[in-house]
Amino acid sequence: MPEPTVCPQCRAVFHKGRWQWIEVPASANPHTCPACQRIHDAYPAGYITLKGDFFKAHHNEILQLVQNFEKTKKSQHPLQRIIAMEEQEGELLITTTDIHLARGLGEAVHNACQGNLELQYNQDENLLRVYWSR
Repeated sequence: MPEPTVCPQCRAVFHKGRWQWIEVPASANPHTCPACQRIHDAYPAGYITLKGDFFKAHHNEILQLVQNFEKTKKSQHPLQRIIAMEEQEGELLITTTDIHLARGLGEAVHNACQGNLELQYNQDENLLRVYWSR
């Protein structure tokens, strides 16, 4: 990809071999970044499922933890984003653009709330499923 390149959707800039949040150079070439492409294609790299009685009782606090963690990671790494959060029958399913964010979110919830954490990595698809319950 030629440098500099800017994503027309999120305005991240590909510069020095990686996507960054920097000022967009006037000569930047437009090209959709991998995170925006995954969001557009509805093709997550990470799935996090949060469930259990503790989760139900502390739903708002855990949701705030998840949102703050993603905000911090996204500010440093433009390709690490939450795609969607869906509530289903007392569970929360979070999809992400990056496996590292999925793992980090699972570990952050586990470190803060204890409980059971399970990671299932599919190397063939570069996909991570994270299950946390308590």
